[in-house]
Amino acid sequence: MFVTLLLLAGSALAFRCLGALGVGRFASWRVSAAHGMAVMLVATAAAHFAPSGNGVMPGHADLTAMVPPFVPFPGAVVLLTGVLELLGAAGLVRTATRPAAGLGLAVLFVLLLPANVHAAAEGIPLGEDPAVPLWFRIPEQLLYIGVALSAATASGLVPFRLRRRPVEAGPAGGGRTALRR
Repeated sequence: MFVTLLLLAGSALAFRCLGALGVGRFASWRVSAAHGMAVMLVATAAAHFAPSGNGVMPGHADLTAMVPPFVPFPGAVVLLTGVLELLGAAGLVRTATRPAAGLGLAVLFVLLLPANVHAAAEGIPLGEDPAVPLWFRIPEQLLYIGVALSAATASGLVPFRLRRRPVEAGPAGGGRTALRR
């Protein structure tokens, strides 16, 4: 799990450095973080399709072991989440699809939380690494949710309004305008 955090942070920093050097696409931290998350998701999605872990990243069998017992068809679910991660990564790099991809990934990360809790509670290792403790897994997952939601608003094409609009306050307000959400 620590490798994925390094992938996200390192990639985001590298993209932001490119922005500082004049690459306009990476002029903001939010867009750089969205691209960093795309890099991380390609790497993690690859693990969903690899038969077994290689030491650095887990494999399909490791991820299948993480799936809680109440989820049917754990092997198929792992493959499906790998496909969703790849689609999310592709969506994050396109400005037009970034809001939908960010929101979709935030939902996916919430849905993956029970697998992380199950793996920590049962002591399920990831590849050759020991089980990741819950005190690390939960904040890391919350960080991924936050980055995904930030990416959803990074392009300015948010599918919902977040800004205030002015309205008349009425006769008691003396004609002043008030702000209403």
